[in-house]
Amino acid sequence: MPVRRMNLAGRGGRVAIVDGLRTPFARIATHFKDVNAIDLGAMVVKELMNRNNLSQAEVEQLVFGMTVMMPEAPFIGREIALALGLDGLDAYSITRACATSFQTAASLADNIVAGYTDIGIAGGVDSTSHVRVPLSAEFSATLRDVNFAKTIKEKVRLLSKLKLKDMLPQAPSITEYSVGETMGESTEKMVKKWGISRQEQDDIAHASHTNAARAWAEGRLDNEVMTAFLPDGTPIKEDNLVRTHSERSGYDKLKPVFDRETGSVTAANSSPLTDGAGALLLMSERKAKALGYEPLGYIRSYGFAAKTPADDLLMGPVLAAPMALIRAGITMDDLDIIDMHEAFAGQIACNLRGFEDEAYVQQYTGLSAPGAVDRSKLNVNGGSIAYGHPFGATGARIISQTVNELKRRGGGLALTTACAAGGIGVAMVLESE
Repeated sequence: MPVRRMNLAGRGGRVAIVDGLRTPFARIATHFKDVNAIDLGAMVVKELMNRNNLSQAEVEQLVFGMTVMMPEAPFIGREIALALGLDGLDAYSITRACATSFQTAASLADNIVAGYTDIGIAGGVDSTSHVRVPLSAEFSATLRDVNFAKTIKEKVRLLSKLKLKDMLPQAPSITEYSVGETMGESTEKMVKKWGISRQEQDDIAHASHTNAARAWAEGRLDNEVMTAFLPDGTPIKEDNLVRTHSERSGYDKLKPVFDRETGSVTAANSSPLTDGAGALLLMSERKAKALGYEPLGYIRSYGFAAKTPADDLLMGPVLAAPMALIRAGITMDDLDIIDMHEAFAGQIACNLRGFEDEAYVQQYTGLSAPGAVDRSKLNVNGGSIAYGHPFGATGARIISQTVNELKRRGGGLALTTACAAGGIGVAMVLESE
């Protein structure tokens, strides 16, 4: 796979991350149970525009995505624009599972590099609280046929064929269509293959909560997380999933979820179902400076990769990282921090092994393995196990959180990654000055 150095820049200079913002993240069926995805997305876009004094006329494009679709409103980007009265705002939608808002940021960045856009907003949202309860295939097919039946007699005949079990609602399931496994089941296979212990997984989960709690306590997230107002006017400022007093011993008590006999993946070392939205304000470097903004940082490069989901479903970041690093012209040694999406602690542990496995990376990409990850640089402010994982919004959270941390440290380079359904992986290199 030929990959050449190619920093992301155009005539307007680099792609600037001027600001990043998210709602608090909330466990499914809690704070945001009465707030749908459109309202969550509109909430964060409106606040991002307001605090940067941007009008509709100035924002040229909105690129937004979600993973759990609203059947009546799948065009989330445009629906958010319309909900805010931004009728003249060009908007479109993208979905790439858990890498969705990495993709919306990359797509908007490409438009900026090409010179088509100078100012845009990218982001994502998901509301697992509003997942529609699916009908059985038999019930759905019968209702379809009843709709087209020409007589009452024919409609009754069709309905009479249904059994009670056909009419019962089905439990929603996050299953890989191509392999018929949930991500948790795939993670169990991965940790067995890569020799990951339960102890290592629980250590990673405990570190995620500990680092996230410290980040909140030290005010590192104050400028990244907006105050959200519920329909009844109640203000919500903080995430409700972070364990502020995480005790390592508590993780040992939970039983495995996906393989109850020999498994090691538990609710405590997995990311929970979550509601939330995140957005990024991107500009060409030239435009940002002309308007007097001081960017938090810049998108230096990115790479997407894919492999069969039948084996090592969540190892995509191991394959995407070499591409992003080569394009940025750097190595792992140049990085100040690394932020990897934590779908599962087991997935993180497997990816860390994969980063050092030359034969594995060569097999799928023809590139050299990135090398060992310095654990002291990894997820320094916590990750998805602690904050939660609203699928479409996680990328925006990671990008914003990482570039803010670089800025806080006085600048530097960072690698961000995420795994996603279908065997997809993304890696993005960020820089700050």
